[in-house]
Amino acid sequence: MTIRVLLVDDQPLLRTGFRMILEAESDLVVVGEAGDGQQALEQVRALQPDVVLMDIRMPRMDGVEATRRIAGPGRDGPVKVLVLTTFDLDEYVVEALRAGASGFLLKDVPAEELVQAIRVVADGAAMLAPSITRRLLDMYATRLPSGDEAPSPALGALTEREMEVLRLVAKGLSNAEIAAELFVSETTVKTHVGHVLTKLGLRDRVQAAVFAYESGLVRPGAM
Repeated sequence: MTIRVLLVDDQPLLRTGFRMILEAESDLVVVGEAGDGQQALEQVRALQPDVVLMDIRMPRMDGVEATRRIAGPGRDGPVKVLVLTTFDLDEYVVEALRAGASGFLLKDVPAEELVQAIRVVADGAAMLAPSITRRLLDMYATRLPSGDEAPSPALGALTEREMEVLRLVAKGLSNAEIAAELFVSETTVKTHVGHVLTKLGLRDRVQAAVFAYESGLVRPGAM
């Protein structure tokens, strides 16, 4: 299938660069561009993209608020959002994930990684490379709970094996790595991950990783 992508960034040169990368792929098509969050909302309604590449800091409406309105809780058939960020804007990443983003990419991401991330998110898996999840959690290790707090009551809905899988997801392991760690099949891991997401009301593995830290299940720095 063809994946419809909307580019949202207040720098026209960056949008042009991303467009060139994406339109070189037979299964990706850039359906539109927006220079701020408000325009992004209008373009999403008009163009119905599958994936939005969303900058964070923009005029009129920032990427966090735009993401919340596009992909936040309670949205009917929300569009997938990949947040674009630079190292000096990392403080906004967790807020964007809470707002409904499926993941984040650095603006200097290699072309092949950008393309693959869009395909994965569009497919509904919403899992970015484990190295990206690991990098995100490393950045926020000092801002998330220390691990001394009592675990969230929501964890009571999980089985012991499901909590074990959640811990490994939070550490950035892929399904294959988790399977090897627990001596089970990848299919079994996928089943456990699905149960975790359903029971906790989470959309994807990125949200699960952040939840594991915020709930006190995993201690920051214990990678």
